[in-house]
Amino acid sequence: MSAASRAPLSSTTWIRSPRAALLTAGAAVAALTLAACGSGGTSGGGGDTNFVMGKDGVATAEKGERAQAPDLSGKTINGKQLDVASFKGKVVVLNVWGSWCAPCRAEAPNFEKVYKDVRSKGVQFVGINVADARVGSALAFEKQYGVTYPSLYDPSSKLILRFQKGTLNPQAIPSTLVLDRSGKIAARSLAALSEDRLRSMIDPVLAEK
Repeated sequence: MSAASRAPLSSTTWIRSPRAALLTAGAAVAALTLAACGSGGTSGGGGDTNFVMGKDGVATAEKGERAQAPDLSGKTINGKQLDVASFKGKVVVLNVWGSWCAPCRAEAPNFEKVYKDVRSKGVQFVGINVADARVGSALAFEKQYGVTYPSLYDPSSKLILRFQKGTLNPQAIPSTLVLDRSGKIAARSLAALSEDRLRSMIDPVLAEK
């Protein structure tokens, strides 16, 4: 199923028309939900883009052509405050997931294994949990799969709406982004990842000077 993207909401949108903003956020959740559990990896985002889609479904952007990741801060599913910008200087792997999503369940052990292997090399994993109305469902997911890295809790997809259309933005559940040490989006997958494919996304960015 083709994935859909949505333009980000500005802060003035929330102030002037909270009802419209809530409707837009709801539409984003619906769009991500419709795109969930599909094959993924084929949507380019539309418009003038500066990234290349590989045969493996992973899209990459060269240095100098990368978009800055938006503000990704808020409460984690454990109730702690987290700001992805605090990891600047590290390679950051962002994984958009939902506890109800079968591909997310399939890839979760792969993410935890790779995270344990690369965290000492300057790589930080951060999940973004979306479309889970109850935080308990997300917590149960992490306990079941032994996930030890933090996940932001984003039930209404407000954080996802902050990514600009036409960039390597998340467009499905699951989606995975790799940010370079400057906080710019270097790679994206719109499908569940094997251990090897996840490593193949991280390694080139980690090797950059």
